[in-house]
Amino acid sequence: MVKQHVQKFGRTLSAMVMPNIGAFIAWGLITAFFIPAGWTPNEKLGALVGPMLTYLLPLLIGFTGGHLIGRSHRGGVVGAIATTGVIVGSDIPMFLGAMVAGPLGGYVIRKFDEIFESKVPAGFEMLVNTFSAGILGGLLALLCNVVIGPVVQVCAGGLAAGVNWLVVHKLLPLTSIIVEPGKVLFLNNAINHGVFTPLGTQQATEAGRSIYFMIESNPGPGLGLLLAYCLVGKGSAKSSAPGAIVIQFFGGIHEIYFPFVLMNPILILAMIGGGFSGVLTLTLLQGGLIAPAAPGSIFAELMMTPKGSYMANILGITIAAGVTFVLSMILLKAFGKEDLSLEEAQAKTKAIKAESKGETTGASPSADAARRLTANIKKIVFACDAGMGSSAMGATKLKKMIKQAGVEGVDVAHSPVNAVPPDTDLIICHNELAERARGANPGAAVVAITDFLSAPEYDDVVKALTGDTVDILKK
Repeated sequence: MVKQHVQKFGRTLSAMVMPNIGAFIAWGLITAFFIPAGWTPNEKLGALVGPMLTYLLPLLIGFTGGHLIGRSHRGGVVGAIATTGVIVGSDIPMFLGAMVAGPLGGYVIRKFDEIFESKVPAGFEMLVNTFSAGILGGLLALLCNVVIGPVVQVCAGGLAAGVNWLVVHKLLPLTSIIVEPGKVLFLNNAINHGVFTPLGTQQATEAGRSIYFMIESNPGPGLGLLLAYCLVGKGSAKSSAPGAIVIQFFGGIHEIYFPFVLMNPILILAMIGGGFSGVLTLTLLQGGLIAPAAPGSIFAELMMTPKGSYMANILGITIAAGVTFVLSMILLKAFGKEDLSLEEAQAKTKAIKAESKGETTGASPSADAARRLTANIKKIVFACDAGMGSSAMGATKLKKMIKQAGVEGVDVAHSPVNAVPPDTDLIICHNELAERARGANPGAAVVAITDFLSAPEYDDVVKALTGDTVDILKK
């Protein structure tokens, strides 16, 4: 029960930051180029840095949190209004305040709508909707300014002091004891974007870089693990490892290596050792990024590296990979063959991921989804939890297959499972997300898969697009 509450809380934090990562990257690039210590200092353009940090990023988080909890655009608007209350009068970037005020605004407007939904006279709906959002938003802005803002500022100061204590005493590498197991339990986004991104953004503003952006996103430990499997792994695990390296290290999708850890849970010690070594190296050499690296690929890490930190960051990644590689080799040889096959480990990974999302496995498909695909499909959407990682990879794969088949006029996109566009004809998602996908868009057909990279169902979809009739519920 406690684990589920922690996972739910972590997912909420991550869901407020993940959709806005592009804004963080934009801020990071402008900072890296135009501040006085940047690549091309420019006083006029550098003036964008402060307002983006103080207003744009917290307001985006507040709006997203309000929209998420309020389940409507009005919820987002009220969340943004409430966030303004915590921003004004504060002398620190109010990311944590936005994570409180935004959801609070969404919750209040949602409860208001639930109470008065059936009590508004016909013809007065727009009047009530607009004035309720304005009045409640204004009151929340005042509340957040007077009460929540000061409280959050004190909490943020205490948290920063605790983290600074770890830094001063060279204990920051110990965070790997929590981070690496948390990643395998699919808390990676919650840890990175819910905790380290707000802390890192504040530190980067003061120092021009932050090590927090690399604690979770460092692709080194995953690379070391997969390299060890390439050399001493067995069976399907060994044959799958090279392809997984490309996806993990260059594509930045770390989830690909989680099943390899679950085959031999003892390997979490290698991941902790690699993460510890990487953070220690970055701490000693004063490495870090100017903004979040999302996804955590080597390309994103290098793009977000500020001037003067390339050697430190490259060594931090390399040493993390090397230590994980050596420890993984030792552990794989010492403990013999894998405790689980790759297929069993993948199934275990899916079950953990489903649990981390508050879902259950084994749900039967609805009757509506039993209809057959035809060549009339015009829009296909890949859906995953955040709409950025595995779904983007699957969409790219299917686009190539459709193009090779000579099919034209079909749009293939990717989206969060809770925000599938209403004009979607076909949703493709992981089987643990199938029920959520059907609820998000009951009028679309749903294809449930287990492997975004090489799902056999892709062939069925292509056949359907070329005119064949294919059963989408093949067992």
